[in-house]
Amino acid sequence: MLPERDNPSILARVSTQLAAIEKRDGELWLIVTMTGIIVGAGLLALAFPAAFWAPQSIRVQLVVPRELFLGLLALLILFNTYVVSRRMELRRTRSALIATAIESESARLQSFTDPLTEVFNRRCLNDMATKYISRAKRLKNPLTFMLIDADHFKEVNTRFGHLTGDLVLAEIATLLRSVTRGTDAVIRYGGDEFVIMLADSGLEHSAVVGSRITNSLQEWNAAGHLKDFTLSLSMGFAEWSEGRTLEQVLDEADRTMYSAKEMRIPVSK
Repeated sequence: MLPERDNPSILARVSTQLAAIEKRDGELWLIVTMTGIIVGAGLLALAFPAAFWAPQSIRVQLVVPRELFLGLLALLILFNTYVVSRRMELRRTRSALIATAIESESARLQSFTDPLTEVFNRRCLNDMATKYISRAKRLKNPLTFMLIDADHFKEVNTRFGHLTGDLVLAEIATLLRSVTRGTDAVIRYGGDEFVIMLADSGLEHSAVVGSRITNSLQEWNAAGHLKDFTLSLSMGFAEWSEGRTLEQVLDEADRTMYSAKEMRIPVSK
């Protein structure tokens, strides 16, 4: 469920242009075929009147004026040169269109991706939430939002430096992606906060995802990435229901997250 703000127009435009190129390419092949037929008919018209039967064979004595022969040869050379150049031009145009489409799609995706964590950024939150909610409403399936915040993250920046802090944020994003499905969406909400949209999932499944996050984080801490510091995450959950807005759901998830944060004891040593 990627954002599709400009994508349809780009694909439609490129598809139309490629179809026009294929049409011109087909026209070139039609010209080549018709020219071959005309040249062949012309040669037959010249050859048959000069043909006569001989024992067990047909002999053709054909005399063509030099000027006519050279003219036909020059015409064929010019024609082949034109066809080859046109086909090369069409090939270059086709390649350029495909490259442009790839670059446009890449730029579109980058505009919705947080460069540090490589997950979706807050810019696309509303668009993606609208699509997830529309799907849940249409299929009458559950949809749960998770709000996740890194505890005492300022202490990470203070003790280990902002570069390490950035690396930790990227590690958190990688961890969140590893425990979610391809149909879910991980979004950097801002700073050290993340939002996860769990498609086709109620609170029961979101609790399972929360357990996976906790277990993966314990493994990460056991690896000793931060000396004398245990990273922890506070998580809040809210299930969307008919009539609720995105703001209302996120507010509920925010309240449950801060309730969990207040109950957590300090994790630094």
